[in-house]
Amino acid sequence: MKVDVRDNNVDQALRALKKKLQREGVFREMKARRAYEKPSERRARQKQEAIRRSRKLARKQAQREGLVPGPKRKPPRAGAARPGAGGAGGAGTSSGYASGGA
Repeated sequence: MKVDVRDNNVDQALRALKKKLQREGVFREMKARRAYEKPSERRARQKQEAIRRSRKLARKQAQREGLVPGPKRKPPRAGAARPGAGGAGGAGTSSGYASGGA
């Protein structure tokens, strides 16, 4: 696995490495290998994981087909003004959004 360090920014490279390791499942495997897992326990765990995956897949499929409502969305916060949403959020206000490009 390779992570580039740009402009001597080691913190950013470390965050990128952690993200890659997390995606690959290295941390989960390290945690699982801390202690011995009996073969019967391993089979039971793998069976539960397979059941969980299949239920999740079925739930997602049902949501796509419209049979089950999707997850509840969080209501927008009261003070969060969006740019371009109208109202008094014009130039010169401190709405938290930068008006220029970065």
